[in-house]
Amino acid sequence: MAAPTAAAADGRHAVRGAPIEVDYVGKVYPMRRGRSVEAVTDVALKIAAGEFIALIGPSGCGKSTLLRMMASLEAPTTGAVRVGAADPRELAAKHRLGVAFQDNALLPWLSVYTNLALPYRVARRPVDKQRIAELIELVGLKGFEDARPKQLSGGMRQRVSIARSIVLEPEVLLLDEPFGALDAVTRRRLNAELQRIWMADPVTTVLVTHDVDEALLLADRIVVLSPRPGRIAKIRTVPFARPRTTEVTRSPEFHAMVDELTADLDMLSGDRGTDG
Repeated sequence: MAAPTAAAADGRHAVRGAPIEVDYVGKVYPMRRGRSVEAVTDVALKIAAGEFIALIGPSGCGKSTLLRMMASLEAPTTGAVRVGAADPRELAAKHRLGVAFQDNALLPWLSVYTNLALPYRVARRPVDKQRIAELIELVGLKGFEDARPKQLSGGMRQRVSIARSIVLEPEVLLLDEPFGALDAVTRRRLNAELQRIWMADPVTTVLVTHDVDEALLLADRIVVLSPRPGRIAKIRTVPFARPRTTEVTRSPEFHAMVDELTADLDMLSGDRGTDG
């Protein structure tokens, strides 16, 4: 009997999406008076189709810059980013990249339903009403189809934002601290929601986060970046099977990995603590 696939072994559906290759990328921002800031340098990373990667590191280390280059929102100064062996601008032009930021960017005058229908109109495609209805149910917002963003909680707005980022079934999902502005309880709930959504449709996903627990709960691998200019300091494979429940997060093994990665971040940030 053949061995089960990784997706079958942890209860996921078959993976899809495009692989990502970051080929020794660097990014320099020009400043005034001939000065410049080097955000990231010499970053090389391969991400498999359907893999979930978390990027962590000290503030200002270039995590968001790296993600924005994957999203074709920034061009590398050196090196190249390829998504499915092509320039990410090609996938962006075909609306095959899904992006969600900390600011949900929902249009306040549109309902939940019409915010989710918007990507179809931008892509000049017929609106798939069944797909929208399925996503509304998947993110737990059935009954709120006609609600405006101001009538929703922060967590509900972020669920709409994530649903909108995947409504066109992208090959890559890029998330830049989508839960960063939420309280701890809501954030934990949405972490569980995101894991459930991703397991139902394991598209290639890259998450930028400052939260080590969040990275361990969601990712297959965690990439730790050094202080600016950001380089890859460490890559850690997450060994816990999915779905990762609260029982997993309370285990000694989970806490040991949290402590290890937190110590790495403290060392990279130059914060070794003080006695007493």
